[in-house]
Amino acid sequence: MYVRRAQERGKANFGWLDSKHSFSFGQYYDPQHMGVSVLRVINDDIVSGGAGFGMHGHQDMEIISYVIDGALEHKDNQGNQYQVTAGEVQRMSAGTGVMHSEYNASQTEDVNFLQIWILPKSKGIQPSYEQKRIEQHQTLTPLVTENGTNGSISIHQDASIYRLRLVSGESCELLARQGYLHIVSGQLASEGLSLEKGDAIAPIAGSKTNVVAQSDVEALWFDLPISP
Repeated sequence: MYVRRAQERGKANFGWLDSKHSFSFGQYYDPQHMGVSVLRVINDDIVSGGAGFGMHGHQDMEIISYVIDGALEHKDNQGNQYQVTAGEVQRMSAGTGVMHSEYNASQTEDVNFLQIWILPKSKGIQPSYEQKRIEQHQTLTPLVTENGTNGSISIHQDASIYRLRLVSGESCELLARQGYLHIVSGQLASEGLSLEKGDAIAPIAGSKTNVVAQSDVEALWFDLPISP
């Protein structure tokens, strides 16, 4: 089992941005942490009030933002300009190329969000944008799927992201081709490990993983294609 501890993640702090990198990104490089399957980036970003990422470009990447606290102001050269608030999910398919900016929508309060990059099935697709607030209807609720099933956001990859929510004492059995579990908040136990905010595990491909909440828990569960 691959275990990624929150305190061992890569770090970047520019004053206005405090970022923790689960996988190699930017100035942080570690060949032991290059991603899992097609999941390439999970950055846990805290952006100060009034600050943000100026206009910059991306290409051939599925970029998903999951806002934990606060709100993001998104603007791109495709004509999209939206606020993404806590609990909402945003997907930008960069494809042939997109220029965009992301700023904290507040001048005074921090915004905390997960920036997730997933490699697309095909390069050179038409850029597109999607954003939704998806209510939790069951323990595992789909946020992102290949075909946008059950009200989820669609993605150009055979991959899914589910939001896991458990109250203290509840348990759940997780199964995926290649799974990755990232803790957003709370504590849970799995396979003899105690996991808390920012921790993550990738169980052995195809195996069942039992998790037990040690407090109220929110996590993201990734179902990914098995790496070659």
